[in-house]
Amino acid sequence: MSQHPALVEHVITREQIQTRVRELGAQISADYAGRQIKLTCVLKGGFIFLADLIREITIPCSIDFMVISSYGTGTQSSGVVRILKDLDGPIEDLDVIVVEDIVDSGLTLSYLLRNLKTRKPATLEVCSLLAKPARLENDVTCRYVGFEIPDTFVVGYGLDAAEQFRELPDIWSVDETKL
Repeated sequence: MSQHPALVEHVITREQIQTRVRELGAQISADYAGRQIKLTCVLKGGFIFLADLIREITIPCSIDFMVISSYGTGTQSSGVVRILKDLDGPIEDLDVIVVEDIVDSGLTLSYLLRNLKTRKPATLEVCSLLAKPARLENDVTCRYVGFEIPDTFVVGYGLDAAEQFRELPDIWSVDETKL
């Protein structure tokens, strides 16, 4: 792909991502040794991260997916969170790890965690590839974080801008005026 004019600079390279995903998989495997986990991926952005992460986890695990929206097609949260696709099965008494692409304001994640807690999982944790501490507005905790990044809009490795750029193997910052 020739470089799109909206792509400003590499934020995280594919090599850095691969190394960190291996580390996260090893940490999750150690923390949950002897147990089985349910990885609950938030689509669409988290699918590439989940695919790589699950291959690095060495304990039994199953997966499920949710589609939650607070962005629509824009680059700023609308403030309204909607579940567009719910889990396929119950999570009661299971060790659940929510797999997210990015924690920005925390609005969506806070809503999701409150919703999932009502379903009585044995444990409920979060593994996010990216986190923006400067933007966090809610009291949400990610047990596993790949990278903390500054408050800039990023794409690649599953993250998008209006459904573009998910295929990029690296994470790039974006000039939103050139989208």
